[in-house]
Amino acid sequence: MPRAYAEIDAAAITANARALLHRAGTSGLCAVVKANGYGHGAELAASAAIAGGAGRLGVAQVGEGIALRQAGFDEPIWLFSEPAPNEFADCRRFGLEPPVYSDRGFEAATSSGPLTVHLAIDTGMHRIGCTPPNAAQWAVQLSTAASLTLGSVWTHLAVADEPANPYTDVQLDRFEAALSEIESAGVDVPLTHASNSAATIAVPRARRDVVRPGVALFGMPPSPAIEGKIELEPAMKLWTSVAFVKRLQAGDRVSYGLRTRLSAAANVATLPIGYADGVRRGWWENGAVLIQGRRCPIVGVITMDQMMIDCGDLDVAAGDEAVLVGRQGTEEITAGEMARVLNTINYEITCAISPRVARIPARRDRAS
Repeated sequence: MPRAYAEIDAAAITANARALLHRAGTSGLCAVVKANGYGHGAELAASAAIAGGAGRLGVAQVGEGIALRQAGFDEPIWLFSEPAPNEFADCRRFGLEPPVYSDRGFEAATSSGPLTVHLAIDTGMHRIGCTPPNAAQWAVQLSTAASLTLGSVWTHLAVADEPANPYTDVQLDRFEAALSEIESAGVDVPLTHASNSAATIAVPRARRDVVRPGVALFGMPPSPAIEGKIELEPAMKLWTSVAFVKRLQAGDRVSYGLRTRLSAAANVATLPIGYADGVRRGWWENGAVLIQGRRCPIVGVITMDQMMIDCGDLDVAAGDEAVLVGRQGTEEITAGEMARVLNTINYEITCAISPRVARIPARRDRAS
């Protein structure tokens, strides 16, 4: 039986997709559901995003796309990095649409076709893609290969989550110049796209034919600088139940290393969730959970399977709900708050939640 739960609100994902689609104007929406839907469950996330108007799905790996096909999704599925040569056959078999930007990828794609492929241009993130000066040549090559169909030309923005950073305009200038050269070479490009979540929300120039939000679909702002620019609903509540309670005295030390000494007598609750479940060990120093609608600090280092909570004089008992991410009563802990404590980003918080944590559908009438 699961001992911890990630409660996923599909209606929130649907609402977020609608909000992002509205913000995108005339652009279509590709829902990025890679990494198991950023930890929320890829199939649930895909269904909810499609209900909100998404017409395409985006993943990082061939296996992720195959899983969606086997789950019954028939929407176009875009890959966002070139597969290994031996994976192109599966792209054809399952109707996945990969990018191609290398000689070995082109050889594998043409050998595996017919196949719809996409051209990624590296405008400055320097992760994947062809260089802008070579884009026209690649577009001609992909569009004239007998076994291939060019589906789109796209790029990825490195600092769209920093609205004041001028580098986004530099990248878009490079992208538009490359598109002009592709047009001059006589290639008809069906679609162009450049917007991740941040650009969808805050960079109108980048929206083009399709936007590709990921983290924002799940109600998480892509950066603190973007927070509040669009209304989003968090889609995950991470919770468990108190497993054991003991009364400890002032001066007692807790957990591995005995690094925490209680400053006062307290009821200390043990929760059956730890770093093997994706709760980062470093959260113990400044983190808290919600119990009975109150913030209760973590006490002692988080262990592999358990963590301890200083509940003070709160009359806490085994079976009480403990919320790590989400709302309880009038209090809320967000993935962003946890990320700030851990000096990371909210993406990592939800993506790191392990398979030991059961994903369950939320009930909107459920008592907080």
